[in-house]
Amino acid sequence: MNQLEAFACEKCTGNYCSRKAPILSILDDTQLKKVIGKITRKKYKKGQILFFEGDVSDKFYIINKGKVKIFKYTKEGKEQILYILSEGDFIGYLSLLKKGKFDFNAEALDDVNMCILTKDAFDDIVKKNPEISLKILENLHDRVVSLENLVKILSTKDIEARIADLLKVFAREFGHEEEEGIIIDMPLSREEMANYIGVTRETMSRKLSAMEDEGILELIGNKKIIIKDLKSLQKLL
Repeated sequence: MNQLEAFACEKCTGNYCSRKAPILSILDDTQLKKVIGKITRKKYKKGQILFFEGDVSDKFYIINKGKVKIFKYTKEGKEQILYILSEGDFIGYLSLLKKGKFDFNAEALDDVNMCILTKDAFDDIVKKNPEISLKILENLHDRVVSLENLVKILSTKDIEARIADLLKVFAREFGHEEEEGIIIDMPLSREEMANYIGVTRETMSRKLSAMEDEGILELIGNKKIIIKDLKSLQKLL
């Protein structure tokens, strides 16, 4: 097994960042080998906070396994989810430009394996591989689009449209198609889904049940949804 294979094989070598992480995918074997020596690894249990808003941001985090919730608190103390990040995503790119403080919180939605690079170490990598900056810009673009979509969702008064839009995003990012429909392993609880789009948990549960009665979807416990009629779901947007 060569160094690259060892790096990509989590079972063989422990919690290494996967080669499929977009930010590292452009590195060749020699470059990747140098990165390995600069990475520290950390595990977080489900529900554990990675960092709080206001904490010093001087590291670059790459998610090797699991999902992470990025959120803020409103003035009323209510949680507002900004992103759901998963394997291959990264956090802390702004700290690469200048050391500062996080303006959001991060929580592990399940057991998470994280690979961490200090700002100085990543600065060195970027200087030698400037094309990585393009990957960061691409990701930044996607997150700006995601935030714009969130603003659109929160600004509409149509609750069904908010829920439909959220389910469409989750179907794309976390779903897989089977004979019975698009099966989504939900990264969020009902309460977190409600917080995401600015409604109460009771309203979220009631609307989802109504969609189930209409044959649009099927609820499997609290963490799985099957989209059975995608066309009808899209008509709610």
